[in-house]
Amino acid sequence: MIQHPQKIQATIFDMDGLLIDSEPLWQEAEKIIFAKAGIEMTVEMCEQVMGMRVDEAVEHWILRFPKINFSSTQLQAMIMDKVEELIHEKGKLLDGVVSTLELLKTQNVKIGLASSSHFRIIHAVLKQFDLEKYFEVIHSAELEKYGKPHPVIYLSAAEKLNVVPVFCMAFEDSFNGLLAAKAAKMKTICIPSEKLFSDARFAIADKKLKSMSDFKTVFLYW
Repeated sequence: MIQHPQKIQATIFDMDGLLIDSEPLWQEAEKIIFAKAGIEMTVEMCEQVMGMRVDEAVEHWILRFPKINFSSTQLQAMIMDKVEELIHEKGKLLDGVVSTLELLKTQNVKIGLASSSHFRIIHAVLKQFDLEKYFEVIHSAELEKYGKPHPVIYLSAAEKLNVVPVFCMAFEDSFNGLLAAKAAKMKTICIPSEKLFSDARFAIADKKLKSMSDFKTVFLYW
């Protein structure tokens, strides 16, 4: 019996490091704010918490450096304030974002956003680059009990889009995000940063691209 290819019904995008080149901004903010708390953050330390919710990232370091002279709530607010400031000052949309979103619209595929960032950061980015019009659903992990790599944010976004997770495709750049999407049983397209592109862990993605500009309609079928 011949089986015809199935088409993806919904695509769900991460935001930081995928739509906008914001990972360097988060790293800059983390280094500045944690320095005030007496911790010298390295790039490698920042990369350990890529894709995680800011509260979970902060708690991660508080557990390791219990003598930090700020509370978790204070650090979270300070980091988000700095990130929002840097988005307006230095934020850049990544290649292929708008063309891919436009292409998906022509394919009548639902489009959602599932970000570890708080809504204030999400809306700052979407407003800055006029992207709100593309997304049927915008969801933040701040509403969930767990952040990525837990799959709940993707499961919730699929439910809001009224699409079964196995008919969804997730776009991610971080390993924590990729784990979340895979655990939600979604097809995955991973677009790591140039520095992390050769990381063997990303082999679990269904497709690995160097840029969103490399996305093709054929990827919507399997």
